[in-house]
Amino acid sequence: MQPTARNRRNPGAPRSVHRLARGAAAVLTGLLMVTLAPGLTSSASADEQLPPGRTLVPYTVKPGDTATGLAVKYRAWTRELISYNNLDSKGTLRVGQEIKIPVVDAAVGTTKPKADSQKNDATRKQPAKATPKASDPSRAEVRRIIIDTARAQGVDPYLALAISWQEAGWRMHHVSSANAIGAMQVLPSTGDWMEQYAGCKLDLRNTRDNVLAGVLLLKVLDRQTSSLDNQIAAYYQGIGAVRRHGIYQASKPYVKNVKALRERLKGGWNPA
Repeated sequence: MQPTARNRRNPGAPRSVHRLARGAAAVLTGLLMVTLAPGLTSSASADEQLPPGRTLVPYTVKPGDTATGLAVKYRAWTRELISYNNLDSKGTLRVGQEIKIPVVDAAVGTTKPKADSQKNDATRKQPAKATPKASDPSRAEVRRIIIDTARAQGVDPYLALAISWQEAGWRMHHVSSANAIGAMQVLPSTGDWMEQYAGCKLDLRNTRDNVLAGVLLLKVLDRQTSSLDNQIAAYYQGIGAVRRHGIYQASKPYVKNVKALRERLKGGWNPA
């Protein structure tokens, strides 16, 4: 019987050589398994290292993307994005690379419409009742700070004024049931996010810091939205919600009111 390709051996090679070859192959396979094992478990290990309150968002890297840019855009921490995806120390990305962005839930809310926001539609339509203190700035002072801050940041001052009037009537004492604070009604988590742009700590109960946080948020939203309506809606319901769901029906009156206030303010209206 002629040997087949499957069972053919070199007739000149002793059996011990074949056994030795098989043993070497088994050792090599074991070494490969040991070498590859960390890679097989790296994602799970990284997942365990992530702090609580993170949602992993799948993303395909596009031309021009950077780790820092994606972290800012999706409200994640750059170091967590780099660590979870096993990137190098510079966070180098390749076009077409599949990664997961560990989005901070507290910054964007969940995917459910009623909780996905810088603002919560169900709890933030009206600020909570609060009593002004003698130390609180007047409406005229808040108005001046908003105008000065908006102009310094390259933001439409009339839009910032309209947002603040709609949110809190240019008063600092308002704190909503969702814990949105002050004249610009900024959530603490949003204040933390805006510190990345301010380059310093922000005290949301300080008028200037509160206004700066709100104005910087408007500046960021202007870059990340395609229209004035979306920018205003994103301030109210959150940029993530606008991207996923569009403008909520409950947000449309808010958008309409802010735009109307902006036009009145541009026409000289000053209720301070």
